[in-house]
Amino acid sequence: MDAQVVAHTRLDRRIARLAVRQHGLVTREQLFALGLSRSGIARRLERGALYRVHRGVYAVRHPGLTKHGAWLAAVLTLGPGAALSHASAAALWALVSPPGPRIDVTVPTAGGRGRRRLIVVHRALLDEAEVTERDGIPVTTLLRTALDLADVVSQRRLERALDEAAFLGFDLSELRPRRGRRGFGKLSRVLAGHDAGSTWTRSELEERMLALCRSAGVPAPTVNSEVEGFEADFHWPSQRLVVETDGWSSHRTRSAFERDRIRDARLVEAGWRVVRITRRRLATDPGTVSEQLTRLLDAPPRVSDAKGLTMGA
Repeated sequence: MDAQVVAHTRLDRRIARLAVRQHGLVTREQLFALGLSRSGIARRLERGALYRVHRGVYAVRHPGLTKHGAWLAAVLTLGPGAALSHASAAALWALVSPPGPRIDVTVPTAGGRGRRRLIVVHRALLDEAEVTERDGIPVTTLLRTALDLADVVSQRRLERALDEAAFLGFDLSELRPRRGRRGFGKLSRVLAGHDAGSTWTRSELEERMLALCRSAGVPAPTVNSEVEGFEADFHWPSQRLVVETDGWSSHRTRSAFERDRIRDARLVEAGWRVVRITRRRLATDPGTVSEQLTRLLDAPPRVSDAKGLTMGA
């Protein structure tokens, strides 16, 4: 084999090994450091060995990227010191769902926000202690991520992110609002009035139920915690009331139906009232549901009066 061909093959293998460690990506500077020239990059682009993702960032061998690859590509194109941040960082930390195609990156320079294709560029000074690496991606730390998230999401979404952090065992005890930030008031309210983890929900159905409780002005329930050896969606200990939110997809088998009834019977025997609220009823008749909940919570029965109830079919 020709010596030049051998050299090119070895170089391609080194590029591939580097890309494996970087979610399928390499940068122009890394290619130069490996000995590749501009013309060498151009030739590989022509034959499909490299694909341009962003300025100075290439995918190796195929253009498709994972979500992690897309995040890393956005960080790499913005140069040294850039870090995944805000909602994208929260998604990498598994605190929220990925926010669609938009990617938030903070760069440590002055000036306002900007946009590069689907990349939202946030310009802010980042202390070295506020940047770490997760899954090979430079990202803001949990504390900085929560602080940034407060600037760009609603109060409830912020609460949900802090609930998820508590569920995952992350320590945010040192989280503090910073004056001058857009989310200062919001984060202050959440830290003062929300017990992280207390409203952790598994589904949009549970989230809708929690929103209904708030709008009705009923006392906040305990969410997804143990009652008499069973996990209850929502319960009010002092009123001896358990509420289960039922979606058809998770309860349409005979075994699920029987299991739910056995569980309800045991809770009733222990002195709890058990209320099942269906997805359809919650969506189409929330006013009646909230009125019934209010009446039940205003007049908790004696243990001997406990019984099972169903709201909606």
